[in-house]
Amino acid sequence: MKDLIETIVKPLVDFPEDVRIETVEDDSKITCHLYVNKTDMGKVIGKQGRVAKAIRTVVYAAGSSQNKKIFLEIGE
Repeated sequence: MKDLIETIVKPLVDFPEDVRIETVEDDSKITCHLYVNKTDMGKVIGKQGRVAKAIRTVVYAAGSSQNKKIFLEIGE
């Protein structure tokens, strides 16, 4: 899951070296925390959250085979 998120996000940002993903796995869910450079937040979120929604849609679809809910949180 981490590789998929990096593959999607790194081409979008100006500082790909600052992209960091932390994964926390529980019994029923997986939470991925995506951290990017402060100046790249707008590019990852997009207008009205459209880019973030698209990233979440792809991640949720890819994770549906794991029988766990997947959450993607975006932060600085």
